[in-house]
Amino acid sequence: MKRWHILVATLLVAVAAALFVVGRSTAAGPITLTTAGTRYTATVLIPDPRPGQVTVEIQVSRGDADSVSVSAVMAEMGHSTPELTATEGQPGRFVAGGELFPMSGVWELTIRLDGPAGEEQLAVRALIPDRTE
Repeated sequence: MKRWHILVATLLVAVAAALFVVGRSTAAGPITLTTAGTRYTATVLIPDPRPGQVTVEIQVSRGDADSVSVSAVMAEMGHSTPELTATEGQPGRFVAGGELFPMSGVWELTIRLDGPAGEEQLAVRALIPDRTE
C-alpha cells in the first residue's frame, strides 16, 4: 500500500512541475535590462514583452540625457525597426511606444541618448516570447 502512495505522490509532483514550466513559458513577465557606457547608464523595462505594439520605459541612472530613442534589430533574420523617440515623463524616465518587435525571438535594442555629455548608443539583448494575444 505504501508504494502506491509514493507512486501517486511522485506523479502529482511531476504533473505540478510540468504545469509550472508550461505556465511560465506562455506567460512571460516583464523584462528589465541594464546597460552602461562611458557617459550614461540606462535600465530598459518592457512591461509586456511581445510582438506588436509595446511600451518601453528607459530610466537613465547616470548621465543627464535630454533625449532618448530606441530601435531594435534581429540580425539573424535581417529585421530592423525604425527608431522610436521616447518622451520624458519624470526626470531621467523616458517612455516610447510603438511596434518595436514585429516577431518573437532575440532582438538587440539600441538606446540612443543625447545630452550635455554628448551622444552615446547603448545596446542590450532581449528575448521576446511568442505571445500574440
